[in-house]
Amino acid sequence: MADIIEINDANFSDNVTNSKGLTVVDFYAPWCGPCRKLADIVAQVADEFAGRIKVFKLNTDENLETAKLHSVSSLPTILIFKDGESVERIAGLTPKSTIVTNIEKHL
Repeated sequence: MADIIEINDANFSDNVTNSKGLTVVDFYAPWCGPCRKLADIVAQVADEFAGRIKVFKLNTDENLETAKLHSVSSLPTILIFKDGESVERIAGLTPKSTIVTNIEKHL
């Protein structure tokens, strides 16, 4: 199973915006039911793309600065970054196929 690392305001830049390649960030909150459902889908995607992308989670309750910086106003939200630049935004509980399609077009 691929590792999905929890990141925060302090290390977001090091892990995402200063990173090369494709990075997926799952913005969530522990109280959010759809976020918990999406977490299982994100784990499947991380396994499927292991070695080709990096996958992170960010708790928006504890990391408001990063959520605000990236205009995350609804949960769950997935942002896809390519070479540190945000290239896709997927808001809400989304089917795995939609996430996979959005990742594949940037690989």
